[in-house]
Amino acid sequence: SCTYCTIPLARGSSRSDNIGHVVKQAELIAELGIKEIVLTGINLGDFGIQDGKRVESFFELTKQLETVEGIERFRISSIEPNLLTDEIISFVAQSKKFMPHFHIPLQSGSNKILNLMKRRYLRNVFESRVHEIKKQMPHACIGADVITGFPGEGDEEFLDSFNFINKLPLSYLHVFTYSERDNTEAALMTDVVPMNIRNNRTKQLRNLSEKKRHAFYSEHVHSVRSVLFESKNENGMMEGFTDNYLKVEHAYSESLSNSIQQVQLINQTDHQMQCSLIKTSQPKSNTALHVS
Repeated sequence: SCTYCTIPLARGSSRSDNIGHVVKQAELIAELGIKEIVLTGINLGDFGIQDGKRVESFFELTKQLETVEGIERFRISSIEPNLLTDEIISFVAQSKKFMPHFHIPLQSGSNKILNLMKRRYLRNVFESRVHEIKKQMPHACIGADVITGFPGEGDEEFLDSFNFINKLPLSYLHVFTYSERDNTEAALMTDVVPMNIRNNRTKQLRNLSEKKRHAFYSEHVHSVRSVLFESKNENGMMEGFTDNYLKVEHAYSESLSNSIQQVQLINQTDHQMQCSLIKTSQPKSNTALHVS
């Protein structure tokens, strides 16, 4: 248990479904015409524990899901850096179905704070995972979770964390302001960070996130990517996401709804890309279903 987290109190010890049943679920989802599944769970990379014993692994699950007919896209949601193995990264790099998009919780770029949080890694592990992904998939989107204002985070620790994050090739951040939770170790810690300082640090990291998101989008202007278009008509425009999680808009056309298309990204707006169609593929559902 991390010192700030109440999930174990609410949900108990880790436990998993089995690969056979998850694959059957995916097959049923495919029959509904759904083409994208996002794998989710608490501590997703630790999949495979049943009755307190490890009997399967997340890597084995991904290999089996790759064989499911009808599902064109899988995404891996938040996965701990110490559980994101080289074999998983290499598998995604060569996979035709698992998207080059990773979300890896960091929580702090300060080893002192990571120790106080009782995280199961130090920042060098996170850094190595990010660089390995970019080595094998330069176009990959990588997001991270960060908590600001944890007890003991002085100016030195925050600056250490900020600079560490700034130098990494991350695509975006999810930034959370630390808040005390009853029945956790962190709630009893001294050296509490005042709320106004917590909020200021959150603002700084969210600004950094916007800069990184803008830079990531800029890298892909004029590139060709596959987009899964959604069906909603918003003032004559429709949206979708590329394989590497760039949000794209295009003039609405019913024929594009629920289909995967090859597009060229031609211009960057505030939080998305404009695109031009390259070729049309067969209609495909765009619905993304989150499965625990």
